[in-house]
Amino acid sequence: MGLTNNDIFKKLRVAHKLRDDDIVKICALVDLKVTKSELGAFFRNETHPKYVECGDQILRNFLNGLIIHLRGPMPKKEPNKNTQSN
Repeated sequence: MGLTNNDIFKKLRVAHKLRDDDIVKICALVDLKVTKSELGAFFRNETHPKYVECGDQILRNFLNGLIIHLRGPMPKKEPNKNTQSN
């Protein structure tokens, strides 16, 4: 069986040395409100009764927030000044 969203989330957490507070702040960058208790449910063992599967939308938003956290916000696009009028 392949990796689940929870597995990917756990691996990213460890690889970037993120704490629950960091993850909450990263999710807030993309207007996703996540609590520490919700995060705890994602990081539990699959056999635990309070385990919750991490959905695609939560992982996607976390990844978008992580990009902003690591690179900074995307710069605004300026109109192309190289177009020539005839």
